Amino acid sequence: MANSSGICYVVGAMSLTPALRPYPAPGDYVIAADRGYDSLMAYGVTPDLVVGDFDSLGYTPSHPNLIQLPVEKDDTDVAFALRKGLDLGYRRFILLGGVGGRLEHTLGNLQILDWLTTQGAQGFLAGEKTVATALRNGTLTFPAAMSGYLSVFCNSGTAKGVSLKGLKFPLEDYTLLGSVPIGVSNQFLGQEATVSVEDGSLLLLWEEKGDFYSLLPRLWV
Repeated sequence: MANSSGICYVVGAMSLTPALRPYPAPGDYVIAADRGYDSLMAYGVTPDLVVGDFDSLGYTPSHPNLIQLPVEKDDTDVAFALRKGLDLGYRRFILLGGVGGRLEHTLGNLQILDWLTTQGAQGFLAGEKTVATALRNGTLTFPAAMSGYLSVFCNSGTAKGVSLKGLKFPLEDYTLLGSVPIGVSNQFLGQEATVSVEDGSLLLLWEEKGDFYSLLPRLWV
């Protein structure tokens, strides 16, 4: 069983910016999902595991730890990779390259963030100058170094007891509806900010400004 404090990186099809190139530490694990293999190899990062049907990559990589998936399947390549990471004991996930491109894939990856919270795990999806995570029945604290916009949405149905503190537009014990985007385009104020929800699931999105990895240690729940 892997160390639950380690990070499992899952790299999808979109190209990585230099700022999002992963630097795995001892105990971390890197999974390339289909064309994520090319994205990693472009930066000289050899994945620990390669999975996919390789329809977008266009060839089957030569890798000693490879799982070939059928084209017709229930899980996306990224979802399958996350299941493997969970099986290995990881509960902290960074998904790279899963934002932008085909809209349905982006929406699917955002749903996966919520699914991870039901597995006792947390994931951050980063790419296309955007970072997203999901929060279920808990609190996430942002450091004072954060700047720019933060949007907070109810994932589905209702989210009760939502509080936003240290942001331009605060809320206190509010009920967010999945059909009303009242939490869009809030702003950080250069001070510590918190988002909390007592009952329900939230989707949080903010701007990636090249400081993702430096701020990440403060963002793990």
